[in-house]
Amino acid sequence: MTTPPAGAGGRFLCAEAARTRGDPLPGTAPHTLTWILIEHPGGWPPNGFDGLDLDAHTKNLVYTAARAIRARILLIRRPGRRTTRGPRRWAVLRHDTTGAHRQEWGTWTHDRDLQHITEALTVDPCSPGRPGHRPVILVCTHGRHDTCCALRGRPVAHALARHWPDLVWESSHTGGDRFAPNILVAPDGVHYGQLDPASSVTAVEAHLGDRIRAEHLRGYTDLYPPQQVAVTALLARFGPAGRHHYTVTDTTRLADNHWRIHISAPPPQSATLEVEVRSHHTPRNQLTCNGPSPSSTVIYTATAIHTR
Repeated sequence: MTTPPAGAGGRFLCAEAARTRGDPLPGTAPHTLTWILIEHPGGWPPNGFDGLDLDAHTKNLVYTAARAIRARILLIRRPGRRTTRGPRRWAVLRHDTTGAHRQEWGTWTHDRDLQHITEALTVDPCSPGRPGHRPVILVCTHGRHDTCCALRGRPVAHALARHWPDLVWESSHTGGDRFAPNILVAPDGVHYGQLDPASSVTAVEAHLGDRIRAEHLRGYTDLYPPQQVAVTALLARFGPAGRHHYTVTDTTRLADNHWRIHISAPPPQSATLEVEVRSHHTPRNQLTCNGPSPSSTVIYTATAIHTR
């Protein structure tokens, strides 16, 4: 195990350690297609929704409905705001591979109002909500889960909120503490990491213009790690492209650590691309600020790009 330098005051900071090691971003986006957002101002428990003091029956209904479709529940709040006047908001966001991403929004005052989330999921679990909404920009600032998320996430959330106040929310843990600050754009399903206030504005501005850049991209959440790495490699090679410009058409596992990813691109590129991806395990390191013990992780690397 390697020992990275400590942060300010001698504290171990996982994001600083990851940058020192040079941990790569591509292939690290958690695989998710549906997100449940629940506005909850104030401090969040370390385990987020699970730790909230809510009506047990309502909480179980929401959790069960989410688990049935592998949805992720995130707590949200507006940057810098710890109180909310009037009803709080909830949402169900669903990624759609056609690009017609769907959103369903509601409000809640009493715990039982959150049962409407289960209705949004169970009426049509494959496509809840309506298309046409602008995406939601979620910045992880969950300090009680990981110190780096708060230290690095809050300045980014404030910077983005100055540009897009209606789109930006602070959120609870989205995954990948060591890549803080993390931005999840949903329901587009695009995860960014290792940003700062300036680069976050650049990345989100490009994203909203449907020009996804390889810089700071962790991956697309509808893809698995080798596929995420393959698409990111194409963005790095050929330049920014729309969210649905590249389509993974086939994935072949050639060995335990070797994949061949086939990807199609529309005109004017009009090509079938083949990306070779390999993986390896890293040495054991402390991967989060509060990690109980060192652990290894898997790194995926694009080794070749072929045009057919």
